[in-house]
Amino acid sequence: MSAQPKPWETGQQEGEQPQGRGWYPGMPSPNPAGRPKGITDRKAKLAQRMLADADGIVEVLVAQALDGDTSAASLVLSRVLPALRNQTEKVQFPFDPTAPIPQQVEAVLAAVAAGAVAPDVGQVIISSIKSLAEVRGFEELEARIITLEAKSA
Repeated sequence: MSAQPKPWETGQQEGEQPQGRGWYPGMPSPNPAGRPKGITDRKAKLAQRMLADADGIVEVLVAQALDGDTSAASLVLSRVLPALRNQTEKVQFPFDPTAPIPQQVEAVLAAVAAGAVAPDVGQVIISSIKSLAEVRGFEELEARIITLEAKSA
């Protein structure tokens, strides 16, 4: 099987049909009217067949799961009962959002140490404080740049 040469290798112009048969970029559509009516999509037919057989498949899987097949049971349960997601609990502790960043972090750590906040929740809160500190830093930097540009103009 020999590979066809590329258009730039043969010196042919763009849009010009290459030697041989087949579709090439820029070629007018060989079927401008599109797919004829009445031709069904193979994927749609396959999906319909699968849906028709789905009840039987589910019955077999459930029966296997009830007979002790752990892989069938795992498959059935994974579709019926989705995995539980972590949910962060609401917490209340003395916190001053206007305080300097280090004091805010210290307040969270004190609440974790006192048992008022779970360590993973404390980590999420400290991460949020860090993000806020970065945003405030960008605001301060922007204000400084504006002040410097105003002085130099």
